[in-house]
Amino acid sequence: MTDLPRRSLGSLLLAGGTAAALVAAPHRPAAAATRGETDADVVAAMARLRNLPGLAPRLLQDARAILVFPRIVSGGFIVGGQYGEGAALGADGATKGYYNIAGVSFGLLAGAQASGLAMFFMTDEALAALVRADGWQIGTGPSVVVLDQGAQMNITASTVLEPVYAVTFNQQGLMASLALEGTKITRITPDT
Repeated sequence: MTDLPRRSLGSLLLAGGTAAALVAAPHRPAAAATRGETDADVVAAMARLRNLPGLAPRLLQDARAILVFPRIVSGGFIVGGQYGEGAALGADGATKGYYNIAGVSFGLLAGAQASGLAMFFMTDEALAALVRADGWQIGTGPSVVVLDQGAQMNITASTVLEPVYAVTFNQQGLMASLALEGTKITRITPDT
């Protein structure tokens, strides 16, 4: 390998790593959303979810809790990262806790996007795993099934078999998808 391609590859990896670090790094306290800001964003996200074409009413009706991240920012080049903040809503609609989601990924990726994510906890056991964990890494606890729009329309009372379903919404940007495998969800305490 010549020096030019090595330098180019090194520059690409450095740029990707920098982008991933900027996106995935936890916000500084001054930049973190307050409870009021997060609550307002979650209410708006839930309104968008309820109006999402094809979203199965069973998910909204039968979920023990819904973990809503109104905006997850993802970006990178070869190395990518993502970060967002949200709240868990109980079956009664009351906020049960605040969480952030962060992750780093490697591979053939380039671009940036923002999107929302709703995770429907269908069993008490899955919800307990989220609550008791000091940071839940997706892929190490209850299984999470990501539903595309076609699969969402086919959910019925007899087909809701998985502990957690994930639905993305409001995608904006140029990345192909939101990666969940290896992503960590951590409970946070935002300022009031």
